[in-house]
Amino acid sequence: MTTARGGGRYGEDAFRPDQAGEGERIDVGALVYDDITMARLRALGAGPGLRCLDVGAGTGTVSRRLLDEAGVESVLAVDRDVRFLTARPGLDVLEADVTTALDEIRGPFDLVHARFVLMHLPEHDRVITALAGLVAPGGVLVLSDAVDLTSDRTPDTPYTTAMRAMWQGLRTTIGTDVSWVPAYPQLLRGAGLVSVAAEIHVPPLVPGSPVSRFWADTWERSRAAMLATGLVDDAAVDAAIRYLSSEECAALSAGMLTAWGRRPQAGT
Repeated sequence: MTTARGGGRYGEDAFRPDQAGEGERIDVGALVYDDITMARLRALGAGPGLRCLDVGAGTGTVSRRLLDEAGVESVLAVDRDVRFLTARPGLDVLEADVTTALDEIRGPFDLVHARFVLMHLPEHDRVITALAGLVAPGGVLVLSDAVDLTSDRTPDTPYTTAMRAMWQGLRTTIGTDVSWVPAYPQLLRGAGLVSVAAEIHVPPLVPGSPVSRFWADTWERSRAAMLATGLVDDAAVDAAIRYLSSEECAALSAGMLTAWGRRPQAGT
């Protein structure tokens, strides 16, 4: 069922950074996805001499790895709340809302990266165009967001019931919408980028894995929004959390779609 996007905001009406344990939840997500993200960024040329922008930097794991592992020249880490970020040589921190303050960011950058950000924003197409405008000629824009792999034909389990309630609840509460994420390649082309491509990573759901812990923490923190849908009650959410840690768990996690495109070189 399609629901209207809510008027709330990520970080205010759900997943508040001042809520105890939120930094740890973000870091568990980093355990799941950072290696995949870094492999893609390195394959796209992240390395010495590059000036990078990391949008929605969270706790800064990708920003730091770009410096420490890829050896880039500099990273500007941007987030609406920077309490988890600490500036250091090569790493600058900017507290800004990308929906309203992109003009505060001084480009261009050789690499612009945003992960699990645009899915929570109402005007994603406008933001993509603005981010593409911050990419230097020959540089690359890399966007990652979630794709929901549950469907009407997915067997009903405690997991799928909880995931459906989570996506609907977050859409109603804070406007999260992953239905458009598969359109990333077309949106990047529409923003004037070339050499566009995309891939999907689906981490395995096994008991005790970081992704299982991430979803359990996420359901706990979005429980009120999930209950408001009427699709689940407290007992159903608790059953889904137990299911994640049981040998009976047989499900697909939400995937992470990553798409990228390059700014054409001047004169091409």
